[in-house]
Amino acid sequence: MNLFKRLFSGSAPASADWQPLQRSAAEEQTRQQWVAQQVYLNWMGPYFKAYHYQKAGLPNSQFRVELARDEARPGAVFLYDPSIGPGNFRHLFDFIRDRILALGYHLGASSQRTLHHEQYTETTQKHFLKPRPQDCTATGRCNQRYGNITVDLVSINGQPGFLRLLSNPFADAIFTPAHSFDELMEAVFKMPEAPPEVQQLISKYARR
Repeated sequence: MNLFKRLFSGSAPASADWQPLQRSAAEEQTRQQWVAQQVYLNWMGPYFKAYHYQKAGLPNSQFRVELARDEARPGAVFLYDPSIGPGNFRHLFDFIRDRILALGYHLGASSQRTLHHEQYTETTQKHFLKPRPQDCTATGRCNQRYGNITVDLVSINGQPGFLRLLSNPFADAIFTPAHSFDELMEAVFKMPEAPPEVQQLISKYARR
């Protein structure tokens, strides 16, 4: 539990070096096929449901979601389930990035780092997304949408642990008021259930 709390907070030694996160041509081709076949429908809606169940304090047997406790940086952690498979989870991480880009964001950076602890190795892949700076109103106030957003994929000893989605709204008066994290969740995750033919594709991409 202590490990989970530390990982959830996103804290890490200042000496950790971030490196550019790059996908190979084969990985990108597979991801595009995964998107075209809508394999993401297997998890987007269910995680959205699990998020609201957690907010209401209700049990959800399918997937687990934890809520961020920092009011200044609202967010959620989507715990990995073995039924998903590492390949699908990685594609889901990049798909969430793309969903946020479609909301009027640009990609500030994609990076990764690996920390070697005494008893385990922790790898974090991160997408950092920022509102488009030119999106300003006639009054001069810029539309911050949901503020800056980070999406993390955290793995322990090479195995996926969770996805973390955090927003960091700006308090400065030059920005419009930020939309709520609930609105961000709805814009990104609210999708219909996966039809049977899409459910059957889970195993195809589980390791890819």
